[in-house]
Amino acid sequence: MSSPEPNFLYVDDDPLSREIMQLLMCKVLGYSRLTILSDNTDFMDKVRALPAPPNVVFLDIQMRPHSGYEMLNMLRGDEAYRQTRIIAMTASVMATDVDALRAAGFDGLIGKPISRRAFPELLQQILGGQAVWFVS
Repeated sequence: MSSPEPNFLYVDDDPLSREIMQLLMCKVLGYSRLTILSDNTDFMDKVRALPAPPNVVFLDIQMRPHSGYEMLNMLRGDEAYRQTRIIAMTASVMATDVDALRAAGFDGLIGKPISRRAFPELLQQILGGQAVWFVS
């Protein structure tokens, strides 16, 4: 018997990034449990209202009103999400950013634009419990 399908949450205010993630996750990889938030106002209320807690959360770093760091801290501050894999997503990445993201408690980073070739393998590594620090 296979394990239940993981639940994913993707938070990004960029319409094109959301569309690409939707296509990759659902059409290319065949996952059906993907929730996409375009706005992070009342972020934790929206997360708690999901039908099931996400196994993996992808957070855009450059967002308002809450940055990716702030959303990470909100999730980590809630017992229900302490073990959730949280991956940063950002287009502007320098080595110092990777260090800051790692120090903040992210489980990984995937640079944008998302690499269609690399993403399926990265996702398998994330689901397998590995840290992924990928900048294309």
